[in-house]
Amino acid sequence: MTYDLTPHRFHIPVMGIAFTIDTPIKVASYGITSALSIIEDNLIEMMRKHYYQENKETYVPIEKHEENYRVRRITDYLNLVNRNVQTKFDKLKDSAFEKGSEIVKYFEMLPEESGLKEKYHQFQQAHGEAKAELETFLRKHIRPGGIEVNIMTKVDKNNKDKSGEILPEGSDALGALKAYAESNLENSAVIFSAGMNPRLFNYLENFRAFDAQAWGVFKKKVIIKVSDYRSALIQGKYLAKKGIWVSEFRIESGLNCGGHAFATQGYLLGPILAEFRNKKDELRNELFSLYNPAIKAKGEKGFEEPHPVNITVQGGIGTAAEQKLLYGYYNVDGAGWGTPFLLCPEATTVDDNTLELLAKSKENDVVLSKASPLGVRFNYLKGTTADKERQQRIDKGKPGSPCTEKYLVSNTEFTKEPICTASRKYQKLKLEQLENAGLPENEYQLQVDDLLSKECLCIGLSNSAGLNYKVPIVEKLDAVTICPGPNIVNFNKVASLQEMTDHIYGRKEFSQNEDRPHMFIKELQLYVDYLKEEVRNTFNPGPRDIKGWTGFCNNLLEGVSHYRDLLEKELIKKKDAFEQGLSKMEHAVLEIRTGLSNN
Repeated sequence: MTYDLTPHRFHIPVMGIAFTIDTPIKVASYGITSALSIIEDNLIEMMRKHYYQENKETYVPIEKHEENYRVRRITDYLNLVNRNVQTKFDKLKDSAFEKGSEIVKYFEMLPEESGLKEKYHQFQQAHGEAKAELETFLRKHIRPGGIEVNIMTKVDKNNKDKSGEILPEGSDALGALKAYAESNLENSAVIFSAGMNPRLFNYLENFRAFDAQAWGVFKKKVIIKVSDYRSALIQGKYLAKKGIWVSEFRIESGLNCGGHAFATQGYLLGPILAEFRNKKDELRNELFSLYNPAIKAKGEKGFEEPHPVNITVQGGIGTAAEQKLLYGYYNVDGAGWGTPFLLCPEATTVDDNTLELLAKSKENDVVLSKASPLGVRFNYLKGTTADKERQQRIDKGKPGSPCTEKYLVSNTEFTKEPICTASRKYQKLKLEQLENAGLPENEYQLQVDDLLSKECLCIGLSNSAGLNYKVPIVEKLDAVTICPGPNIVNFNKVASLQEMTDHIYGRKEFSQNEDRPHMFIKELQLYVDYLKEEVRNTFNPGPRDIKGWTGFCNNLLEGVSHYRDLLEKELIKKKDAFEQGLSKMEHAVLEIRTGLSNN
């Protein structure tokens, strides 16, 4: 029997900026892989200070006036995370096999089908020399989880030197990539999310850290987060031509996810996964046909066959049965459990006030908002301190936020230098423009509402860590924004790490809403609501709009047909509820399509 290098097939995705900023330190020693965002260097500097002091090591600040400060902050923090994980893992590895110990916790959390878990059960029943041999075996074969970093490709502001000249390789995303490449992380990966950034992808070629050490062996792997097969093929081929192998495509639900939501044109998760399952070998071979000649052209030795490509999925998974369907029918290699872990302080960093809001959240508390300054829809929990602060500023006649971090500056509508659409400066200028535009009242009000919904995410998504560790990111700015997926409403209490893994593996379900729809039905419902809103909020739609929406409806109906096939194959547990939800959504889509044809 072989023992997989990854003890758990599930991973904890990046969430916000602060919520998983130190998740690897918390969970990697137990064999759980997780991801952190490395874009916000002020937060990272705060975390450096916290962990150096906690470790009783000398903390030397890396100040903003220092050369290359941003890259140095990130690299050092990643090295610090790696050091802490290894220290915790070594202590776990040496702990006694007794009730409540760290090593026992490690084995108790493993899935039942794990070969190591089977050996652990044998160890529990063994005696004498056999028990001693099994103990040696178990200690030898345990491994920590991976440490992954996330770079949102759209967050790539240019930075300037002291003379005002743009630093040629000093943009936010490029700096983060350089910092990661120069860190001492291994058993690791960089995740690119939010689409292709050619400048960033081209920059990968500068670093040997991403080269294959041997067949299927990389110190640092490349993972791309995608919403469909076409996106995976395009981005994978782009990198393959440069001799960069994509080891994993991480499929995320277009709408049933946390944070930024990138809606497809009505393509649902089930059919998307089926396409990946059916074309996985074709994808590997096509990428290899470009990758192998590219590395040979660089003077490297080629390979006899393609490196492995993992297909993983995340977004709305909430039960062991759903995960089993993803593994068994769609043959995915792993699954991401994000939003439920926001209620697990052993894994994530959420301040007490926000934690309580999450646990109490109901169906209408999580909305697909326009809060993001990037102009991308954003799943958002209402009632947070940041939500209240934003409304207070509006009520005082001073909408918009002070823009201190400037990671999301992108708009040049009124200024030569890009500014953030959530900033006080932009909102003042835009409101003046709208007031003088002569728009119909309903269109004017919609645009004003969309504008005023914008929120400072740089600070809001970072502050939770500052509150938890009692070190503010920015003085006098401590409001918190949080971005769970809609799935959060099905979990209503704080959970331990053991409880979460027991839930994930179906050993003991916790805190589920009895009326919770299947993840596929929920995503379909979100797409129907999204389409209704698009149609309702488009004034004077033209033939192109009608054609696009009709195609959207047809894609949804193809998804409905795919899900009916799951029912016929007896792959769904709660068949009646699934069928009822499917029929209701099918009727809603047909109604929308009929209305479009009458226009």
